[in-house]
Amino acid sequence: MDAHMAIYFFPKKSMGQNFLMNDTIAESEAMHGIGRHVIEIGPGFGMLTKKLCKYAASVIAVEKDPYLFERLKRTIKSRKVRFIKADFFDVADNELELGKNPIVIANVPYNISGKVIEWLSLKGVDALLCLQKEFVDRMVAKPGGRDYSKLSVITSLSFSATRLGDVKKGNFRPMPKVDSSLIYLKPKNMHIDPEAIKMLDLLMQHKKKTVRKAIIDSRYYLKKDKNKIVAMADALKYKEERVFNLAPEVLLSISEEIYAKQKQMS
Repeated sequence: MDAHMAIYFFPKKSMGQNFLMNDTIAESEAMHGIGRHVIEIGPGFGMLTKKLCKYAASVIAVEKDPYLFERLKRTIKSRKVRFIKADFFDVADNELELGKNPIVIANVPYNISGKVIEWLSLKGVDALLCLQKEFVDRMVAKPGGRDYSKLSVITSLSFSATRLGDVKKGNFRPMPKVDSSLIYLKPKNMHIDPEAIKMLDLLMQHKKKTVRKAIIDSRYYLKKDKNKIVAMADALKYKEERVFNLAPEVLLSISEEIYAKQKQMS
């Protein structure tokens, strides 16, 4: 971090501000945007942004921090880039120019990783992301593994995910406590009912239990008579399988079936 940064700016932990300082890594990330419309979340001091302006057809960089936003406008002079001062999740689709088939390329603040994945799934947008390594471990985890979670299931259902490698924590300032990983996400454009996602969440909260037991233990959320919940659980095909051993497609099918049966009980 240069002297100007050190004197006038103190990174905000609440905003997850850890800035990539490795020029080579920024270059390799930016090359995924060759000839494309790129959206960058949280450009910070603009190391990646400068590389994106080199390769991309156009860039929209969304920065929430007022100081960083003004600094970016002063220090990056390119006709390819447009800066927006806002919380990324408040920016309208037309402002991001989603009609240009964009790719999101970003070193994502750890504290918004989950929201970014949800947004990408909802909008059906490609992405090359640098995320916390443990988060990526969960994203790509397979059934039966220790890291298999709701995030693993949603990622598998929503994207073709390719892990591209790890980035050591020493490449960021201030240095975070953990390493990061690069992951490329290609949407499958598969619609998943939000209500089925809620049921999936319930199952994964009891992932080491059988499907039957997981449903019965979720009866307080389902707000149905215990006998009805037991009967519903007993009617499921995979009732004796442990949740964390089941493939994402099977878990989605079970979740959709639970939601349909619950509606019938109403």
